[in-house]
Order: sequence, then structure tokens, then C-alpha cells
Amino acid sequence: MARSGVREGNLPAELKSFVGRRSEVREVRRLLTEARLLTLTGAGGLGKTRLALRVASDVRRTFSDGAWLVDLAPLEEGALLAQTVLAALGRDHDSARPPVEALTEYLADKQLLLVLDNCEHLLHSCAALTCSLLAASPGLRVLATSRQALGVDGEQLLPVPPLPVPDPTSPPRLHALVHHEAVRLFVDRASAVVPGFTLREEHREVVAGICHRLDGIPLAIELAAVWLRFLSPEEILERLDDRFGLLTRGSRAAPPRQQTLRGAIGWSFNLCTPPEQRAWIRLSVFSGAFDLEAAEAVSSGPECDPGRTLDQLAGLVDKSVLIHEEHPDGPRYRMLDTIREYGRGHLRDLGAEEPVRRRLRDHYQQLAARAEAEWLSPRQTEWFARLRREEVNIRTALEFCLSTPGEEEAGLQLVASLWRHRLGVGGLEEQRHWLGRALARSGPTPARAKALWVDGWLAYLRGETAFGRSRLAECQALAEELGDPEVTAQSVQFAGLVALFEDDHLQAIEHVEQALDLHRAGGDRGAEWTDLFLLALSCCLSGDPRSSVLGEECLALCDAHDARWSRPFALWLLGLHRWLSGDADGAIALLREGLRIERPTHHMLAVAQSLEVLAWAEAAVGRHAEAARLYGAAENIRHLLGAALPWAGILLRHHTECEEILRRALGDERYAAAVEEGRGLTVDQAVACGVGRGESPFATGPDDAPALSALTRREREVVALLAEGLSDKQIAAKLVLSPRTVEGHVRRILAKLHFTSRTQIATWAVQQESAR
Repeated sequence: MARSGVREGNLPAELKSFVGRRSEVREVRRLLTEARLLTLTGAGGLGKTRLALRVASDVRRTFSDGAWLVDLAPLEEGALLAQTVLAALGRDHDSARPPVEALTEYLADKQLLLVLDNCEHLLHSCAALTCSLLAASPGLRVLATSRQALGVDGEQLLPVPPLPVPDPTSPPRLHALVHHEAVRLFVDRASAVVPGFTLREEHREVVAGICHRLDGIPLAIELAAVWLRFLSPEEILERLDDRFGLLTRGSRAAPPRQQTLRGAIGWSFNLCTPPEQRAWIRLSVFSGAFDLEAAEAVSSGPECDPGRTLDQLAGLVDKSVLIHEEHPDGPRYRMLDTIREYGRGHLRDLGAEEPVRRRLRDHYQQLAARAEAEWLSPRQTEWFARLRREEVNIRTALEFCLSTPGEEEAGLQLVASLWRHRLGVGGLEEQRHWLGRALARSGPTPARAKALWVDGWLAYLRGETAFGRSRLAECQALAEELGDPEVTAQSVQFAGLVALFEDDHLQAIEHVEQALDLHRAGGDRGAEWTDLFLLALSCCLSGDPRSSVLGEECLALCDAHDARWSRPFALWLLGLHRWLSGDADGAIALLREGLRIERPTHHMLAVAQSLEVLAWAEAAVGRHAEAARLYGAAENIRHLLGAALPWAGILLRHHTECEEILRRALGDERYAAAVEEGRGLTVDQAVACGVGRGESPFATGPDDAPALSALTRREREVVALLAEGLSDKQIAAKLVLSPRTVEGHVRRILAKLHFTSRTQIATWAVQQESAR
């Protein structure tokens, strides 16, 4: 307890409500019991001061001499630091004595919490004084806020993160949305400037978008909320492309750096050294996280030493400009969008945007070329993971190429180099978008021929056969015009693919054999594997006895090069051969082996094809419900990937025949329910079901028991509202139905799910949502 007659401190009264940060408050309080110096770090506008003051207010009575705030922002000279602390403590300084000595003597026997706010511009002075005071005063605790650590022994750091924000593309329901701290802050500040403001359903996505665009930065959210006096939420969101221009209406009583978003970020910029400022500006061209190699490529220049890039990254991390993230493959760095936009503004002002963006493009073009060159290798899966991590930055590089005159050919090379890796992780439609834009701007070059070949492949996987044929015709004409051996090999292989899709297997075999000879002569092992795969498949579907031998050769080539991504395709091919030969059990064993892979989400095409044929084989041995679930899972993964039904012709006929068998065995209702259940599986869950490691997480009993998929769309809507605790009358109002109709829906839901109470439905619905 505080001693009688002793002031508890000088902490200011809160003028605004304190929103969120419960976990951070608990952690700061815990750390203050363990460390004598705790520094809250983070970028400008994240609310470090508010957090420190809230905790100091909560704990000040545990310090017999109170809690005291020292605002260092106005102080420009470190030499005056001790005097400033003395003044904040209410002590007159005797000019005949050194201020540090007077301060040390005063604090020597005190039990006191000292809050040093905004230390970043006086780091050395704050570090030296803090060390001296802590050594001389055993009862002293220091809680500092700074954009950079003080860097002294015994210092405990706690980075203050942005407020959690909802996903603007699929925000939660209104009652859950208001639990997001960023949204709560926006609504709280909005109601202060617009009395009676409440978050309504029509503003749900817009407010989620505002908070997301502002990175959950409290200062930015508060500044945005002020504009509700003049603008609607939709208008605020539209104007956030120029967030530094819009967010300029802070409190006149606040320090200048807190009155505008630009002021808050500019304060950090001015604390950086010139090399760190240059690095900040150049690194702002990244749209996502990046590694050291990428940073060195982009930061290069006549006045930059690449060997110093790591030092600059460390400095920017220390100053809370960059966020450091540990990954299994090494550290990565990223900026909040708001900090990135500040850097890009400087880059544009300097007229240096195009050369820096070109360096970013060069880096990712070289990265994609290396990945393609090492496709059939032990690094195959590693490259999938790496390119997936760099997806956002690759898009940025492509956008530069396709929006900058003279860069179109580079964009064509970049997007065409990525095609095999996109087959693994999905997004065929996105790659075709980039290919289409690039091809519309390119001339008759080998890069164009390759892009036509890639786009044709993807068109056939998408089921767009007419478009694929047109790409083949153009690719063949360009091959003849250029006379390039590699382009000729690509066009011949493409012709074999088209023949295969059109069930002309003899023609497919002839073309692919020719392509195989050309690729072997050119030493292209990756293309050779693809030729072998197409040749084995053509033989398999035509009944050619070479099918099994060629499939084994395809698998052996994978094993010889430790190409783990390609291996499931070879096993699918051998499994298909077994199934067509009448050996369903042998097919199941091979297909399950192909599904036992690391990171199934990087093998989506192989997973979808394996699940499809596995369903045929499971149906052949009488496991009809399981086969139908696998059908649904394969369909869902194809949808995620953007691919059509498996190939065409014979394989499509097998798909249809198997579907008819399952409908007869299960009946239309049970068949539809099982397929719907399979569609609800994630890729990992589908693989687990395929290899027999577990059942669908949505099943409520044996294969034929009803589950979520057994409900109609209207019944699912009723279930969701029951889970929110609504009565029949309230549900009826929400769905514009009569209470009697809702009552009928509830009875049917109880019957289908074998439940006896509404509470059981609500509990089950919450579990389903959690599982999803």
C-alpha cells in the first residue's frame, strides 16, 4: 500500500476509453514482477504509451512511492535527461550538484515505477541513466516505451503488435466481428464523434476492410474514425489508397507526431541512419515477406554495399520498421502496409521506383529460372515451398513487367517458368490470367512459343479444348518459323497431349515418341520425364503392353533424381494401369502409396487424380460410401486447383460409369450426402481418408449416417441461427418465414441428425464450424 502523505505519481487521467490489449496488459504486469527494466517496442502508432500508462495505473498502488511518467518526446538533448526526470518527479534541481547525482540520491530508497516514454531518439542517454538508477535503487522498476531497444543488460523486451483484424474477404458474423479488437476500437472512437453510431450488418465488410487496410494500427484506426463526421464508412475505405493524405485529423492537443499518420511514421524514419533510410525506401517495393537474398538484390546500388544489407535489416528490425519472422528455411522480414506505403512515397519522390522494381523483377525471374532448371531433382519439393512463400512478390514482379513498356518479354519468361510449380499448389486460372496478358504484348520469340505451349497445357487441364487447339496451331506455326530445336520439341509434345485428350492414342504415341527423342538429344531431363509420363498414359489407355514398363521407367526416373513431387504421378499411372487390368486391390495399394506424401497442398493435381481413380477402385471392391466421399474430395480439390474432370475421353467415361454404379448402390440421397461430405474435407483430411488413416471429421456415425451434408441449404441456415441462440420467432424474422415453417425445419433437422433437443443441434453446429 502507498504510504500516507506520499503522492502516488503523476500519471495522467485517461481521456479516452482503453480498448482491447487484455493479453498484453497481463503480460506486461507479469514481466514487471520478473524484470526491473521492461521496454515496450513497436512501430509508431501501435499504442505503446497507452499500454504502458494503463499498466502503470493498474499497478501503481503496489509501489509505495507510486508510478511516475516522464514524457521524453519533447526533449532534444540527452544532456538534459536527468533534469527532465527530476522535474517529472516534482523535484527542484539544485544547480550546485550534478543532476544525475541528485536523482540517484533521491531514488536510492524509493519503491517506485518510472515510465520513460518515447526513448527512441535518446537511446544512449536513456540506457546510461537507466543503468545508473537501477544499480543505485533496488526498489526501482523502469517501464520504457521505444521504437528501439535500449540495449542494456537485464532489459526485458516486449514487442507490441498491431490489434488483431478480421479477414475482409470473409468477415465473421456481426456478433463475432465486434470481438475483434481493431473493430471494437473503430466503433468506440466512431461513437465518440458520431453519437449513436453502431456497427450494422451493411457496414460489416467495409469496417473489416478499413481495419485490415490500416494494419490494425490503433492511431490509424482512430484517425480514420474521426472522418465519420464527414464521410460514410464506404467513402473512408475508398480513400485509404492515400492513407497519409486522409489520416490528418488527430487531436490538436496531441504531439505533432500523433496528429497524423505521416507524422507517426516520419518520426521513425528520422531516427534511421541514411543507409537504413535507403534500405527502408528500397525494401518497400516488396509486397510480402522477403529473405536476405531478395533484400540484397533489391538494395544493391552504387552507394550500397551488399555486404552491409544484413546490418541494415538488423537496424530496421531494432527500430520496429521491419518485422523479423523465423521460418524453417531461415529468417524472413516484412513491413506493415502503412510503413511500406511511406517508403514507396519516398521512392516515387526520388524518381527511383522503376530501377528498384526492375531489380526485384530480376531477382524473381532468376529464382523461377533456377527452380525450373532443378525441377527433376531432390530440391523439387523445396522449390515448391519456396515459390509458394514468394507468391505475393512474384505477382508484384509480373505486374511491373506487364505494366512497363519494354518489360513484356521478361514477364513472359517469368510466368512461363512457373507452370510446373503452379500445378502443385493451385491457381491455374491465375497463371492463365498472367499468360494471357503477357502473350497479348509479345512478339514471335522462343519465349512466346514456350508460353503458348504452357497456356495450351493449362487450357486442356481446364477443359477448354477448343482454345487449347488454337494455342497448338499457333505454337506449331511459330516453331516452324523459328526453327529452334527446343521450340520444335515443345510443339511436338503439345501435339501428343492434344491427341491424348481426344482419344487418338496411336497419334499421341507417335508424337510423344518423337518429342522424347528430341528432349533426350537436348539433355532436358525434366521434359524427358513428362514425355515418358504421356507416352505411358497413352499406352495404358490404348492397351499397349508397353504401358507397365514405361510407367516403371517413369517411376525409376523419379527415384533416380529423388524427385518426390513427380513420384505420385508415376504411382497414379501404375495404379490406373492395375485398375484397367482388373486388379483393384493392386491399384488401391499403389494409389495409397502415392498419397503418402509430404505437404499434400503442394501436390493438389496428383492428389485429385489419385483420389479419383482410388474411388473407382474402392467402388470395384464394394466400399461404395467411401468411394463416393473420395469422389467429392477429388472434385473439391479440382475446384481449388481450377482443373476440369480427369483428362477426357476414356477416363471421363470411367468417371461417369463409376458414378452410376455408386448411385445404384447407395441411392441418390445417400450418394449425394457422401459426395457432399467429401467436398467438405480439406486437402490433408482427404489424403488421410484416402490412405485409410481416418474418417471424415464431419461424419456422425457409420458411412450411411446423416451429417451436415444431409441438410438442405435452408436447414443449414436454421442450424446456424439456432447456434446463435435465436428462438423460432426470431429465426422466422431473420429468414422471412413463418414461425410454423421454422418449427417444421427444426423437426426435420432433429430427425436427420438423430437428436432430441435444440441444444444438441446448437452444440453440434459449433463443433462443425470449429472443425471446418
